[in-house]
Amino acid sequence: MQYNLSWVRTILKNQGVLSKVGRGIWVLAENKPVDIIKKKEPKIEKIQEKEAEEEVSEAENWKKAAIEVITEKMSPSAFERLIQRILREKGFSQVEVTGKTGDGGIDGKGIARINGILSFHIIFQCKRYKGKVSAGAIRDFRGAMVGRTDKGLFITTGTFTRDAIREANRDGAPTIDLMDGEKIAEKLKELNLGIDVELREHITINKKWFESF
Repeated sequence: MQYNLSWVRTILKNQGVLSKVGRGIWVLAENKPVDIIKKKEPKIEKIQEKEAEEEVSEAENWKKAAIEVITEKMSPSAFERLIQRILREKGFSQVEVTGKTGDGGIDGKGIARINGILSFHIIFQCKRYKGKVSAGAIRDFRGAMVGRTDKGLFITTGTFTRDAIREANRDGAPTIDLMDGEKIAEKLKELNLGIDVELREHITINKKWFESF
């Protein structure tokens, strides 16, 4: 999806329809016809494809940088406190970090509320590393949930294997929601926690406004 959007932006930029004025900031040109369907030369298509790939890479670099800081600069306990902060900012209440040894991988618990009416208890586990979480880890976590709650949240700075994703949503078993490193980075940006977004001012002169006098 991100690649497709970047591809369209690149085409519009090359046609003069869009112009980039800052990181993530694009401006439409006035009264500029759009001809996306027109057949392009192979050489031009390769250039546009390269530009689109570079834009996607730029858009994803900040996520990788955020994950790198978390995995290399934060201790496991600090990471648990970071997740506690994220959950609280997202409306969870009574969020506690337990992290007790021999607690079956349970790192914390809290109460999620829906529309201020419904609520349910959750248990979460945090894994701060760059690897992939396997289906076995999901099964172990589900086993630790038995008798405590019907809702779990597994959080990692890494990623999940396909088998892990299938296991988390297996029919007949309590569902476990998953949050990988990219989602963590996105939530930090959304909540303005450790991620600073700079928006540059773009000034244009409205000639028609002056000509109306």
